[in-house]
Amino acid sequence: MTKTIDFQTDPQQYRHWRVEYDGEIATLYMDVDEKGGLFDGYELKLNSYDLGVDIELADVVQRMRFEHPQVKSVVLRSGKDNVFCAGANIRMLGGAAHTHKVNFCKFTNETRNTFEAAGDESGQYYICAVKGACAGGGYELALACDHIILTDDGSSSVSLPEVPLLAVLPGTGGLTRVTDKRKVRRDLADVFCSLEEGIKGKRAADWNLVDEVVPNSEFDAIVAKRAQEFAARSKLPSSAAGIELTPLNRTIAGDGSVTYSSVKVQIDSAAGIATIHIVGPADAAPVSTDALAVEGAETWMLRCARELDDAILHLRLNELEIGVLIFKTSGNPELLAAHESFLIDNKDHWLANEILLYWKRVLKRIDMTSRSLVALIEPGSCFAGTLAEILFAVDRSYMADGEFEGDNRPVAAIRLSQVNFGSYLMSNGLTRLETRFLGAPEKIEQAEAKINSALVAEEASDLGLVTFAFDDIDWEDEIRVFLEERVSFSPDAMTGMEANLRFAGPETMETRIFGRLTAWQNWIFQRPNAVGETGALQRYGTGVRGEFDKRRV
Repeated sequence: MTKTIDFQTDPQQYRHWRVEYDGEIATLYMDVDEKGGLFDGYELKLNSYDLGVDIELADVVQRMRFEHPQVKSVVLRSGKDNVFCAGANIRMLGGAAHTHKVNFCKFTNETRNTFEAAGDESGQYYICAVKGACAGGGYELALACDHIILTDDGSSSVSLPEVPLLAVLPGTGGLTRVTDKRKVRRDLADVFCSLEEGIKGKRAADWNLVDEVVPNSEFDAIVAKRAQEFAARSKLPSSAAGIELTPLNRTIAGDGSVTYSSVKVQIDSAAGIATIHIVGPADAAPVSTDALAVEGAETWMLRCARELDDAILHLRLNELEIGVLIFKTSGNPELLAAHESFLIDNKDHWLANEILLYWKRVLKRIDMTSRSLVALIEPGSCFAGTLAEILFAVDRSYMADGEFEGDNRPVAAIRLSQVNFGSYLMSNGLTRLETRFLGAPEKIEQAEAKINSALVAEEASDLGLVTFAFDDIDWEDEIRVFLEERVSFSPDAMTGMEANLRFAGPETMETRIFGRLTAWQNWIFQRPNAVGETGALQRYGTGVRGEFDKRRV
């Protein structure tokens, strides 16, 4: 699997999903094209999916929020008879490189989280209408919805059969959502996750695996009724007119470097380093919400978020040997502050709110990226407000101290804004500054007192906002030594260390899914019991069970 994976798509290119709109209700049909796999060597039978299917789903969910804000409830159902979804395609998993499997699971987790949060954050609720077998990743799709309805037809069921069938775990938070979200009793969850055939009918509702089980004859009527009930909860304006998410302005060079309108990614394959340079806004902020709607996807805050999101995904899946991501910025911090302040002042408007929520998701995507992350605050930088949040997401930050000889750009400075103190919560439910200063909460108050101030190196260091500050004599040597050291370390050890250190503080369902489950799945996916010649993943579908090394480690 070496082809370049493109995360950009649109409804005209969909092969696996279709949407029908009816006022405040949308029906999202999963209708996977068997011949539409992202790679050769497998067919997507029984509505099973691969990364290509999920790239389309992520696009559907994103467009639902920006292009169709009048939609208040989304009904997810199968476009095929007798099957809801068989989950991730086993042939794909069996033939995929380990790195692809892990990145696939991470992306699908992020996509599920996006529509799971859509109800609380945006007033756009998801209802899952299950007819037929709903297995593995298919049930994980259902679990991320706000309400699950199962038809009682004697054959429809829900299941998480990965352990007995494949010797792996559900890869998209299934175990955690069963216990933490649906509050299924742990002994019953143990039974459920050990059954290949899953659970049907009344027992599924009794165990809280679904919200309701209804007779097949009443299924469509009940689904329609629930969709209306959830729509009635929403505070989204029915008259809201969406904006079009136009194609990104993107060029990919032969060396893998990527150029967008406000983000540039420079690849140094020999060094194993990519530099992500974010350029601040050049135009004035919108003057009204009407002007914001006219600018639409071209308004800087949304355009930059979309480009940065795409860049991170491109690096994750297509540049696997790039171990260090360097973040740099440039531009006018005051102009950026004006764009950001406009959104904050108008966050009751659906579009302004959605742009802020998108930045929240992009910053989480950075948190979850298994690369060493470093920020360089150089003269002329634009680490202000939303972009300053990157400084608290990275593993280390280096700040230029004072004027640099021969450099007439403004002295490096950081500007905090109110978004750094509550707008962009991490997966642990805390701000990045709260996570940074778990043992020194007074530091947050000190930092908050400096909102809108230009903090140069000495003050930023005193406040604990950067890791190190160096003058022009030491700058290049210190950065060079750090980067050489970082790329010399084991990438496995770096991934483990960074993931452990980034998510200090309380555990949440989300941190458990990404931290605990992903770490275990990462390990299990390399074990011979799953992927060896006689492992369960390799033998699936042959009629022969996997042979297991029985030693517990």
